[in-house]
This record gives sequence, C-alpha cells and structure tokens, in this order.
Amino acid sequence: MKAYVFPGQGAQFVGMGKELYESNSMAKELFEQANEILGFRITDEMFNGTDEGLKQTKITQPAVFLHSVVLAKTLDDFNPDMVAGHSLGEFSALVANGTLEFEDALQLVSIRAQAMQKACEINPSTMAAIIGLDDNIVEEVCASIQDDVVVAANYNCPGQLVISGSNSGIDKACELLTEKGARRALKLPVGGAFHSPLMEPAREELAAAIEDVAFNTPSCPIYQNVSTKGELSPEVIKKNLVAQLTSSVKWTQSVQQMIADGAKSFTEIGPGRALQGMIVKIDRSVEISGLS
Repeated sequence: MKAYVFPGQGAQFVGMGKELYESNSMAKELFEQANEILGFRITDEMFNGTDEGLKQTKITQPAVFLHSVVLAKTLDDFNPDMVAGHSLGEFSALVANGTLEFEDALQLVSIRAQAMQKACEINPSTMAAIIGLDDNIVEEVCASIQDDVVVAANYNCPGQLVISGSNSGIDKACELLTEKGARRALKLPVGGAFHSPLMEPAREELAAAIEDVAFNTPSCPIYQNVSTKGELSPEVIKKNLVAQLTSSVKWTQSVQQMIADGAKSFTEIGPGRALQGMIVKIDRSVEISGLS
C-alpha cells in the first residue's frame, strides 16, 4: 500500500515552487488562484523573498501548503491508499484525499496561521528539540515543572521529541533534560509554543472558521496527529483538526500505525526531506522517497 505524507512549518525555503510555476501551466494557474484568494502575491515571497520573510508564520504556512498541494495536483498517477501530514501538513493531506477543496483549505490555513501568530504575541513562548532521550523521561520532566507551561509537542521519531511552552518553562526543562542525559536540548527559532495549551486562542478561532467549511468523505484514510488512526469520518476529521493546535503531534505513532495497517512505501510531497529522515528512523524496512 502507498502512503503519501506532507511536511509542515519549517520545511520552507526561498525559491520553493518556482520551477513548478514556470514549467507547468496547471501549477501556474493554482499559484495565481492562491494569490487572489490570499489577497497578496505569496508567490513573490516564495520565489524571490527572504529567509526572514518566509519564516513569518502567516507566510510560511500557506507557502508550504501551496507547494505541497500544487505538486500533488500536477502528478499524473496520484492514487494514495493512505495519507498523513505533520501538523500543518494535515491540510495538504486533506486536499490530497478529497476531504477539503483547495480553496477552502487555503483559506483555513491562512486563518490558522494568522491566529497562531496572534496567539504567539499574546503569550511569548517557544519550543526546543530534545535529542537522545526516551520519550517517557522527557514527559516526566515536563510534568515535573509545575509553575510553567511545558509539554511534549512533537513525537517526531525515536530519540527526537520537541517540547513546547513558556520561555522560562522551556529554559528549565532544557536544563533538567541535559542533566538527565539528553545529547542535545536545543531551543528552536520558532515564533511560539505550537501544540501546547498556549495555542488555545488560535484553536478557538480555527474551530469557528471550520464550522463554515464543507468536509467531504475522503477517498482514503488520513492518519491524524491527534488520534494516530486512519480516519474516514468528516466529523471526526474536523474535530481532530481543531484539537491538533493544542495537542501533541504524534508522528512516530501515526507512521507506526500506517505500517501496521499495510503501508509498504512512503512518499513525501512538498519542500524538504524532513519527514523522510524521520520515517527512516521509525522503521528502516519501508520504502521511502520524496517529490519536491
């Protein structure tokens, strides 16, 4: 069975999608449609912008989504048996399996990105990658910090867990985790504490926006970050998509479940190779490739 996976924020780079825009008429049409929907030329930011400009959450998220979805839509033979996306990538996956229409998904991604950016401004916060420790040790240390928000946010692959929380909470956790033997406890250059309770204002805004959007029955299951199971119910998918903003991204567990359900090959569609690197650390027995 073929699984297609879609990257999230952090995969962006200046020049992303430019070759596709210039070489494929369908791609060009979709990119121009996106410029019109968003009300500004995001293609200028993607093709000729700056690293700093592209790092803004309100730019990054629609840019990564666009690159992934346009690439998938221009493939000749695209028939996934299952799909998944890392955080933001779930929106790309939901277009890929027909749950969301391109226009609706892009508008939701834009609303999500702006809401997350506002939540970051309300609660200055950050994230850190913890390398070389068992998940349960990281979870125990996060739970031991009572006077600050610190949670396990991204279960990327064995030995790599990203934590999320207040600035002071992350500093405390990094110090304690280093003492526990972490090979690295590295603060990340992100705008805030994604996938933590500090994203509650963004969750509420996204929940309101999602209520106005039609969710179709998907052509194949999506393995969502929150549940890790293959989902086919539009109502369950919608609920999980909202919960994702304040919940952990259980990527390791999702990939393991996809393999248990029959996935033999994984293809990453979108900028970068981050998901391919994670999957090979989760299970070396599956076939892994990428289209960017």
